[in-house]
Order: sequence, then structure tokens, then C-alpha cells
Amino acid sequence: MEDQRTLAEALAIAIDAQPDLECVGAASTAEEGLLLARARAPDVVLMDVHLPGADGISGTRLIKAARPDVRVFVLTADATPELFAAALAAGAAGFLAKDGPFPDVLTAIRTPPTARAMVAGGTFAALIAEFRRAGHAQAAQEERVALTRREREVLALMGENLGARAIATRLGMSEHTARDHVKHILRKLGAHNRGEAVAAATRTGLLPEGRQEGSRAKEPNTGSPARS
Repeated sequence: MEDQRTLAEALAIAIDAQPDLECVGAASTAEEGLLLARARAPDVVLMDVHLPGADGISGTRLIKAARPDVRVFVLTADATPELFAAALAAGAAGFLAKDGPFPDVLTAIRTPPTARAMVAGGTFAALIAEFRRAGHAQAAQEERVALTRREREVLALMGENLGARAIATRLGMSEHTARDHVKHILRKLGAHNRGEAVAAATRTGLLPEGRQEGSRAKEPNTGSPARS
């Protein structure tokens, strides 16, 4: 709590020293900040993420609910894409590095209300790098599990613990074709066998929970679906 009070007081002094700016109050908790925002109607709030009681994201949401016109800039020393997204979802106007240069803070305060959400300095570079890494990982995952419609049908029957012959009969294809589909599914899911494939498909949402059967179903002699 002492760190938050010290930071708030330091920012208050530095802001008041600017000829065109005035600090109308400093708070060390989100709850205190909400009371100040209601009483003093500031144009801008600088919100630390790590606060005792409600955190800065919750504090941002509370202040925006009470004073929709207030621009809230979130301060943090450990920027992540998830935190950035949470801050924007809460209504933050921008994201600043707590240990960044003070001119970045002044630039944010003086930014016109109509400006797009801003991320200052090195924080921006770090976030962009993290977004790119996350994007590449997501793209690789999507490419690996991009199953065709037919493969999804085969996977659903694999989830019922049917073998290639039963799958072929159910879907009206040759056993050879069914085995090829199974091989493609295993490769795309990074699985070594059908059990691993079904488990991976369940984890990624390709196969709903509960589709796995506890024992192998009988392979039907006809194309009629088995009763559950």
C-alpha cells in the first residue's frame, strides 16, 4: 500500500508542476479513487493495476460506470496482452508502463478524448511482440486442427470408439478410405493413436465431452446406426 501512496503522491506533485494541468486528488486504493472521481469529476485518472482491495482493472470499470467521460490510463510494470485486453474491456483509454518516462504520462493526459486507445513506449513494443508470438502459436494450432467435414465425421465416430471398418460402414466408404482419414486426423492432432486423438479433440473442443465410450462398440453388420 505504501508503494501505491508514494507513486500517487509523486505523480500528483509532478502533474501539478505543469502549467496546463492540475491534480485534483490522489488515492492509494481503487475505492478511494472512485470516491474522488465522483466528487471532483477529473478529466483523466491514472490507475495502478496492483492495488489493495479491488485491483486497477476493477477500479477502472467502477470509475467508468460512475463517470463515463473520464479517461482512465492503466499503469503497470508487467504488461501482458491479457492485461491490456482486460484494461480495454474495462473501459481504459490507454496503457502505460509504471516505470516508463514521465513525458509518456503527460502525453497520455494531454491526448484528446477522441483519440484511439494508446500504449506508450517500450510497453507497446513488448505487447506487439507478445501478440505476434501468441498469433503465430494460434495460427499453428488452427492449421494443425483444420479438419475437413469428412474428417470431422470420422472423428465423431472415433469418439464412439468405432474402428476403421465400422466407420467405413457407417459413412458408406471403403475401409481403406476410412483408415486414410484416421491417419490424417492423427497427424493434424499430433496424436499417436486413436485414443490420443480423441483426447486431444476433446480438449480443443473439436469433440464434445461425453462422446468417448468406455468400451469398444460392436462393429455393425449393416449401415444402421447403433442404439445408445
